[in-house]
Amino acid sequence: MTNELSANEEIFPKGTNKSYAIVELVRGDGPMVGKGPEKTVFSFPVVLLWEVLLLLGVTLALFLFSLIKQAPLDAIANPQVTTDPAKAPWYFVGLQELLEHMHPTLAGIIIPGILVLFLVSLPYLDHSRTHAGVWFSTRRGKRITVWTALYTAIAMIAFIALDNAFSMRESLRGVAPPWVAQWLLPALILAVIVLIPVVVLRRKGASTREVMIALFTVMLASAVVLTISGFLFRGPGFEMFPPWNMPDGYNPWNDF
Repeated sequence: MTNELSANEEIFPKGTNKSYAIVELVRGDGPMVGKGPEKTVFSFPVVLLWEVLLLLGVTLALFLFSLIKQAPLDAIANPQVTTDPAKAPWYFVGLQELLEHMHPTLAGIIIPGILVLFLVSLPYLDHSRTHAGVWFSTRRGKRITVWTALYTAIAMIAFIALDNAFSMRESLRGVAPPWVAQWLLPALILAVIVLIPVVVLRRKGASTREVMIALFTVMLASAVVLTISGFLFRGPGFEMFPPWNMPDGYNPWNDF
């Protein structure tokens, strides 16, 4: 009996200043073993199955579209006859439209490079786990997306229309160096268009997530506007015409 008491005192000493003690040792797993965070699913097989279904659905859609619409392939290229207008594929038409308003290096290399760096840096700029993986994050995020898309569409349409009517290249030719009209001014105009939503949201106390939503919306809406402009409103000579009043019988839908 004495030995048992001494052993208990060694394991559970009395009168110590320790803030912990061994309460119980039980064989088995705890209730949280094998459980992940709430409102999450396993990447395998749940997410993988959805990705496979999405892949099959996109493949089926492309297959059906290829049966309905034939690819607009022309005759063998003739180096002595240039197609007018010579438009890029639809996924590059936006860049081709951008080339009409600034220097090719700025439109074709610097701006796309900045956009790629922005997308790559998103996880480092916004590392909040709140509403992660949820479209638009919150109800306020949905409003930000809608209003930013509307603002960007109006701003980019105005930029394209004004530069087409009063070309900076032609207006400043012989007045200012070429880098002013083809580099500085277009870059400043685009920077102002991008920064206005950021400034407005910051003044209203928006979070980093909401600012990132606005910047991504500006990028996406600008790409859509530039693509539509280059596809539908550019005719012979890559000049701007209404799509229903193209000269020389040109129909932009024939290139679709």
